[in-house]
Amino acid sequence: MNSLTLALRQVAYTNKAFWRNPASAFFTFAFPLMFLVIFTAIFGSGQVTTASGVTVSTSTFYVPAIAAFSVITACYTNIAIGLSFTRDTGVLKRIHGTPLPAWSYLAGRIIHAVLMAVLLVALCAAFGAVAYHATLPSSGLSAFLLTLVVGAASFCALGIALTAFIPNADAAPAVVNASILPLLFISNVFIPLQNPPAWMDALSNIFPVRHFADALVGSFLAVNGSGIQGIDLVVVGVWGIAGLVIGVRFFSWEPRV
Repeated sequence: MNSLTLALRQVAYTNKAFWRNPASAFFTFAFPLMFLVIFTAIFGSGQVTTASGVTVSTSTFYVPAIAAFSVITACYTNIAIGLSFTRDTGVLKRIHGTPLPAWSYLAGRIIHAVLMAVLLVALCAAFGAVAYHATLPSSGLSAFLLTLVVGAASFCALGIALTAFIPNADAAPAVVNASILPLLFISNVFIPLQNPPAWMDALSNIFPVRHFADALVGSFLAVNGSGIQGIDLVVVGVWGIAGLVIGVRFFSWEPRV
């Protein structure tokens, strides 16, 4: 059996394990929708001018913004925490000692995370269309899908890279949330920032969350042109490559002592 087939089998195994934990699966999908409802209820009145220059209602803006949060949750948070726990319980060490190629195992985890991200985005879009009459991407659909794939792959790589800085499984949720939650608040995801302080705007522009959110919102709400946010995609891709390099260099299969 070749490595690609093994990777696909790993996807099937990971998917089966995911759905056999119904509580985890339920909240994985319910959590973004809860945020969508809560933030829309709090900030839903008024309009927002997006980074791409499109003015929409705040409730419509939150549909792609929370979709971006869903991708980050599935591909960054879940990957980093999940791998940290399997590493510290010795599962990764045992897997690494089997004939299964290392890249097949990680590819299986990544592909499953990307598939869950796509499903979450589709769920957010459908819920937004029904509950808030959000217009689904049409002319910008190809740009939206491209942004989704680039963002999902990049955040998976960053999630794997982050495990090198997580000392143990108990610390994983704290480290992961500390590294991502502040950025979600200053990167046009949880709160649409119209005139943020200069230092906050400059800080958010350094990290990939802001660029991914702006690119996903811009392509989702594209009213003309291709909808591709080139600069934002490049920044997200560069961060993804950096995460891949760090992950390859420092990822550990052994439990931390």
